[in-house]
Amino acid sequence: MGALPRHQAIVDRLPRLQLGEMLVARGLLTPKQLSEALEHQKSQGHRKLLGETLVELQFATDEQVMDAVAESYGIPFARDIARIADPKALETLPRDWLLEHLVLPLFLVRETLTVAVAEPANLYLFEEIRRRTGKHVQIVAATAACIRAALEAYVPAANVFVIDDIVGGFDEHSFSVVEREVAEIEDLRDLAGYSPVVKTVNWLLWSAVHDGASDIHIEPGDRRLRVRFRVDGRLFEKVDPPWKMAAAVASRIKIMAGLDISERRLPQDGDIHVMLEGRPIDLRVSTMPGRHGEKVVIRVIDSRAALVPLERLGMGAELLTRWRSVVARPNGIALVTGPTGSGKSTTLYSALSSLNGTDRNISTVEDPIEATLPGVNQFQVNDKAGFTFASALRAMLRQDPDVIMVGEIRDGETAQTAVQAALTGHLVFSTLHTNDATSAVTRLVNIGIEPFLVAAVVRGVLAQRLVRRICPHCRELYEPDASVRAAVEELVGAGGTFARGAGCSRCRGSGFAGRVGVFELLVPDEAFANAIARGATLQELMLVARASGHRTMRADGFAKVREGVTTFEEVVLATTS
Repeated sequence: MGALPRHQAIVDRLPRLQLGEMLVARGLLTPKQLSEALEHQKSQGHRKLLGETLVELQFATDEQVMDAVAESYGIPFARDIARIADPKALETLPRDWLLEHLVLPLFLVRETLTVAVAEPANLYLFEEIRRRTGKHVQIVAATAACIRAALEAYVPAANVFVIDDIVGGFDEHSFSVVEREVAEIEDLRDLAGYSPVVKTVNWLLWSAVHDGASDIHIEPGDRRLRVRFRVDGRLFEKVDPPWKMAAAVASRIKIMAGLDISERRLPQDGDIHVMLEGRPIDLRVSTMPGRHGEKVVIRVIDSRAALVPLERLGMGAELLTRWRSVVARPNGIALVTGPTGSGKSTTLYSALSSLNGTDRNISTVEDPIEATLPGVNQFQVNDKAGFTFASALRAMLRQDPDVIMVGEIRDGETAQTAVQAALTGHLVFSTLHTNDATSAVTRLVNIGIEPFLVAAVVRGVLAQRLVRRICPHCRELYEPDASVRAAVEELVGAGGTFARGAGCSRCRGSGFAGRVGVFELLVPDEAFANAIARGATLQELMLVARASGHRTMRADGFAKVREGVTTFEEVVLATTS
């Protein structure tokens, strides 16, 4: 098939107005700026096009230039191409070629492929697209930056699964197709690639991301295969596929994660990388042999959920101001404490994002890296290779950092290195697994840090938990028992309204939708620092903190109860040690 004749006519036709004249006519460029740009272009030996020169001199933006170029050639100019691109069209050309030539296939209708390009006059490129695809080619113009960003989001690497369209044609009845026992490894391998099994696994991954699940539990039992999702910290049953699918489903997930499907007697760990709506999502896979087969747990790490502004974490105005002052300190250690799943990483990412700028070198060492922070240098721990938190932190200090984040202080060596970094002028963020803020101080002492050093470097400790928000769609006011109101008023005073969720289809009858943090922030004053330095016990430190007006997590939670954000029972459950 030949390329559409229209493109040859477009390129051969001289535009009525030159680019510069068009921008002047649109009021986007002054005649003086155009003259300066042309003079600059001439002085550079015409090594750059006029449009590139205008952008370089900041007389016009990429979008303004490309919009005018598109009009001059009589083709559309597309701005939000990432939204309209069809993932199936992306499969028509190789990934590397698309990135090299900055071409984004948008959609394929019958035998015509529409592509976005940054060079509308490049006939050789159109001919190559036609030759490679065997389709008619229709073009739209887009900026190079927009095409590159869309390609990086939409076009995955070889080991990334695109899951936007994987549920097409899904039928719940297809679960029942697999009815035979699986005995041999080759049978298992074949069955793992069988269409109903593939569709089942794909649908589970897609559903988990759309439901906002943090974990998927696939649990084989006695003639039953149960699949549960953890949403807002609670497990609920999602679906019960036929139990004879258990081995095939586990094998399919192991193949996707690059695990050994022939090994069913030992636990295994791996990763799956998927794309949904143009954003990358990492899945951490863990398998464990059980009585009725392998149990599989998949942790869903959605980078979008991990990047939350400080203002949206749920801190009150006064606590947020104090935490911002800790984050803004030039040196020292700022700790976030709490059990697994309490949102510590999200809080740290929010703090780093608030500091991120061209004037700071921010570096992190994590296990795992849960979200990509643009402009931040992030490093992944590899214990097997000897790249531990401690060794990574020592190496990082030779990289001229301003701000350092250590995913977790697990041992004395890491703690000692973090303290030395803080003493030498760095701001260090990290986490500890303690029940409250005050316990973080004694934890550092217990793992080998001298009390006077702890007093010298700790700038603030933020302890936190996550509680479920009341569903806004079924929220209702109510009058609690007198004992409940009295317990709340004892800590945060009288007044306020109490609310609860009645349960509706949008919250699966739970009465809750989403989560919010409850916090306590300890900022050591002189009295508290002196108590640390003299080796005070935990009980003594708590008395000193209380005397200075320290507010507990339960008090912060009860304030949210009084505001109708969450329930009394949620706060008590989350803050009971």
